[in-house]
Amino acid sequence: MLYFSGLLVDVRAIFVFKKILVANRGEIAVRIVRACSEMGIKSVAIYADADRHALHVKKADEAYNLGADPVAGYLNAHNIVNVAVAAGCDALHPGYGFLSENPELADICARRGIKFIGPNAAVIRQMGDKIEARKAMTGAGIPCTPGSNGNLADLDEAIALAKKIGYPVMLKATNGGGGRGIRRCDSEKDLLSNYDRVISEASKAFGKPEVFLEKCVVHPRHIEVQVLGDSLGNVIHLFERDCSIQRRNQKLIEIAPSPQLSQAQREYIGGLAVKAAKAVNYENAGTVEFLLDQNNNFYFMEMNTRLQVEHTVTESITGVDIVQEQIRIAYGLALRYKQSEISFRGFAMEYRINAEDPKNDFLPSFGKITRYYAPGGPGVRMDAAIYSGYVIPPYYDSMCAKLTVWALDWPSVVERGRRALGDMVVYGVKTTIPYYQEIMKHPDFKNANFNTSFVETHPELTNYATELPPELFAAAISAAIAAHEGI
Repeated sequence: MLYFSGLLVDVRAIFVFKKILVANRGEIAVRIVRACSEMGIKSVAIYADADRHALHVKKADEAYNLGADPVAGYLNAHNIVNVAVAAGCDALHPGYGFLSENPELADICARRGIKFIGPNAAVIRQMGDKIEARKAMTGAGIPCTPGSNGNLADLDEAIALAKKIGYPVMLKATNGGGGRGIRRCDSEKDLLSNYDRVISEASKAFGKPEVFLEKCVVHPRHIEVQVLGDSLGNVIHLFERDCSIQRRNQKLIEIAPSPQLSQAQREYIGGLAVKAAKAVNYENAGTVEFLLDQNNNFYFMEMNTRLQVEHTVTESITGVDIVQEQIRIAYGLALRYKQSEISFRGFAMEYRINAEDPKNDFLPSFGKITRYYAPGGPGVRMDAAIYSGYVIPPYYDSMCAKLTVWALDWPSVVERGRRALGDMVVYGVKTTIPYYQEIMKHPDFKNANFNTSFVETHPELTNYATELPPELFAAAISAAIAAHEGI
């Protein structure tokens, strides 16, 4: 609130949008709706029939149906913008996934007078194309892994380049993301068998068959840096996140800051990220991802031109509301912070609660949640789209909630995470909760000694005891009594 000539004025009503359409679903849609509410902005949800009873639909000020197809509506950029215009929105937030890194959506928004809360379409295209991104980073002096200078022309070129830079190598979809369209090749035999597969995956997942090749950094640590840039050319970083606990290139646990970096490394990689963002005139929130090899060399991997799933851990250690900053930046306001004003305190850890069965090769486990209790207590945050009685549909990503914990030091955040995971109750579907509890107990993790190979080199962590939900336990006892008494 501010006083002008004796009048009390709500600055939220002056400096922000009036109504924002959330072009997403699930927990991230709920997260954006909550940010809008705190800023005095009306929110508009969209949903397919399968999401009719979803939490983001219940939380938003308005909601519009996209039709019966569970996926097509969320991917129809023209229709989504039509809804935004019809609902009287002046901005659109894409969240992550779906169309969040689709330059066409940003272009359509611009043509229709809807502000896209993210970078402009040209930057999305440039950084979404891994070859163009590598060129931009190389030109800015950002270290990149050795690899092809452009898309591979054919298999023969891939074989020749792999021999030159040495195995192992990575085949990657040029327009890929989210861990898809990537295959490691340890030999020419692997390259021969994977080349057509990656092209097929790239074509199906991203609509383009282009692939490139780069040197595989063996057992690296996956370190990424959150950046914010405004329309005035100001760029800052919000420190790094360690995303090394992953399975098949899909992140499971994220940590901020990395417990594995020295202060000198932290300052170096933060500077690299800011330099990378400035090189492409980046505006809004983005993430610059790096690999850290066993010789402590950093290599640029990619830049995500959107909000990240794991933004919660950065918010927890810095106190910066990244979603609200996105909205302010999109409106044209300058960053509220200088780099010298950004600091962090303690450690935060995020667990992706996936509806999967770790004991059965992480097979998706969809269905009705019969009982749900969220954990609480000091330093505990839940971002969820589930509730007791909610039916997790089988059409979407298996992540149904995110648990984030914070504590002053590394040992404390590990113990707080273990406790909070134990407090969390999700019955009716299998989840990754017990698997994460096993990780928290492992000596290597507790000593912050891990890299991207941690999950694959510790298959024994899925051998935890399975606990029956109370209702099934009671039913089992009743059945045993009945059998004993001959009923």
